[in-house]
Amino acid sequence: MANRRWLLPEAIEDVLPGDAARIEALRRRLLDEFSRHGYEFVIPPLLEYVESLLTGSSHDLDLRTFKLVDQLSGRSMGVRADITPQVARIDAHLLNRAGVTRLCYCGSTLHTLPGGFNATREPLQIGAELYGHEGLEADIEVIRVLATALGLCNVAASRIDLGHVAVFRALARHAGLAPQAEEELFDALQGKDLPTVRELVLDVSGPLREAFLALPELYGDRHVLDRAEKILPDLPEITQAISDLRRLADALADLPLSFDLADLRGYDYHSGVVFAAYCAGSPGALALGGRYDNFGKTFGRARAATGFSMDLRELGRLTPHEQGRAAILAPWPEDDALAVRDGETASRALNAEVLRLRAQGERVVLALPGHEGRWREAGCDRRLVRSGDNWIIESLRED
Repeated sequence: MANRRWLLPEAIEDVLPGDAARIEALRRRLLDEFSRHGYEFVIPPLLEYVESLLTGSSHDLDLRTFKLVDQLSGRSMGVRADITPQVARIDAHLLNRAGVTRLCYCGSTLHTLPGGFNATREPLQIGAELYGHEGLEADIEVIRVLATALGLCNVAASRIDLGHVAVFRALARHAGLAPQAEEELFDALQGKDLPTVRELVLDVSGPLREAFLALPELYGDRHVLDRAEKILPDLPEITQAISDLRRLADALADLPLSFDLADLRGYDYHSGVVFAAYCAGSPGALALGGRYDNFGKTFGRARAATGFSMDLRELGRLTPHEQGRAAILAPWPEDDALAVRDGETASRALNAEVLRLRAQGERVVLALPGHEGRWREAGCDRRLVRSGDNWIIESLRED
């Protein structure tokens, strides 16, 4: 039998040099941009006790989380499938600030199953979260930060869908739906499965039934909000939700906004505005976000919160490839015992030139002996050679 020790689990993969360099460049670019907006970088642990990692999270997150037993404590631990709850814990329990806190992060997560066709089970999640401000100004800020981040990566958002979970939540409460019925209806609406929605609301009173049936059709440009105002019941929560979305439409009019009142992703823990960014070439949403007020209550302190996250691997796949500058091949430094030029050994002169080139941003590779003819595959296209008392750079020629 052939040796298959090199095989990786399904939907787990290595990132090779070219892609890894592009992903790392994006990571630095985005974290620097978040920092310029005042977002402080945090690094939560890869593992936590399950009761902390999943407290307040959705059932879906529980199913996506790998679990194991800690050999030190005997307690059940989980490998994080989402960093956002960890950042909420840091804000609520560790930082414990009274005012506004902005935090950002980037790290690997692990999912028990891939999220879609050709999706990885190890997303590299990057995101930004804003805590401590209840007003829509916070939602406006994080959506703008998201749009700016995508622009920096040369990945323009083709559209940013906005929704509001209060609409469905108000309808479900006034309809008196049992938890299981609410969950089934939620799934049908999320999939825009109108026949199933129609079947599930047969026993709901007239106006509410018509509202549920209208939700899957309430998507499009800002005129959707006018239609929603006419079709949906005059409930205070719905009126406020539509008002919030109108304000966002005005404040973010320069962005490619659309509206979807049946978009309920994260319904279990989101509390208000939700949004998703879509880009050409990506099969699904590239970034997800929204408001999740009071999530921190599970960690001892309720806090207004909103933010977004995205998979840096997927972002790297969509980013236009930029040809990085190739390396310069430098000879292996000679022994200090070689002939002295102007009081300096040849090897020291070479080392000084290598340091100077690297300080200018060049990649310089030292030529280990015995590998002639293979330096182009190591990324070299130029060679550093001595010309009299000077070092010059010339094209690398290999047979």
